[in-house]
Amino acid sequence: MTSSEPNGATFRCSDAARDRDDPFVATAPPARCWLLVEHPGPWGHQALGDAGYAPEVLDAIDAFCRARGARFQLIRRPRMRGEPPADRGRFAVVDTTPGAESVRWGRVDSPDGLPAALADVEAVTTPSPEPVYLVCAHGRHDACCAMRGRPVAAELATAYPERTWETTHTGGDRFAANVVLLPHGLVLGRVPATEAVAVVERYAAGEVDTVWVRGRSFLTPPAQAAQHHARLALHESHVDALRVLGVEAREDGATAVRLDGGPERGALTVVVRERWVSSPTPLTCSAGRAASMRVFDLVDLAPEIGTPAGVPVTGVVG
Repeated sequence: MTSSEPNGATFRCSDAARDRDDPFVATAPPARCWLLVEHPGPWGHQALGDAGYAPEVLDAIDAFCRARGARFQLIRRPRMRGEPPADRGRFAVVDTTPGAESVRWGRVDSPDGLPAALADVEAVTTPSPEPVYLVCAHGRHDACCAMRGRPVAAELATAYPERTWETTHTGGDRFAANVVLLPHGLVLGRVPATEAVAVVERYAAGEVDTVWVRGRSFLTPPAQAAQHHARLALHESHVDALRVLGVEAREDGATAVRLDGGPERGALTVVVRERWVSSPTPLTCSAGRAASMRVFDLVDLAPEIGTPAGVPVTGVVG
């Protein structure tokens, strides 16, 4: 497979994925924490490696991310064509731990100041109550991210300029436009520009729309899948609902995930099974060959014995 199709049209992974209706549940990249660093661009194919940082800065970022389970992202403000880029040295550390979510912002005079800042990050950053909206617009990594992401970022920046940032690769290029809602680490896919403002406003009100959710980055893929299937079955939209209590791997690719259903439902056990599906086309615009995608099927969803009766959850698996 080349970048062009037989009829001469340029291959776009997001178009192919939409045509196939590729499932994107449980595809949020793993991250307990997010490290965001302002960089005006241009962004190279590899965000961190091509950022122009000195080796000691790269080493400090790598050590910080390894220690905290953090995902590194370059960020910049969306801007109009012809508008000069801005780089005011801001950076943020976002903890996505359920029940302890937080956003802390700091500033350095130059990237060379990052090692010292990251070494004592709580002392040099300030907590913020404001959510952060990231939109992947990393065109040099995948053209679909820029083509579909930038209109979404522009819409969000018009309504919420201080909360909105374009960002580098978040994974799942074929699901563009990809949006990350922090501090909860909710990763959304295929968000239309026409729906973007409504989506973030619902999040700010403490709710999530399952139509767009790929998963929550704090959770493992099986847990992401179990939480999503439970949301659908229970019509549960509250962001903090269905907290994961435990995960148990079983045979034949199955995983049992215990969820907190709340005082009315009690604990729930959701069993999902992993399988791989072949794709007839590459999963990114730059990939040279077709690949396979992982999906999670719902096997069972039931309340634990002895938990309070409430909203019925049995019988949801056909």
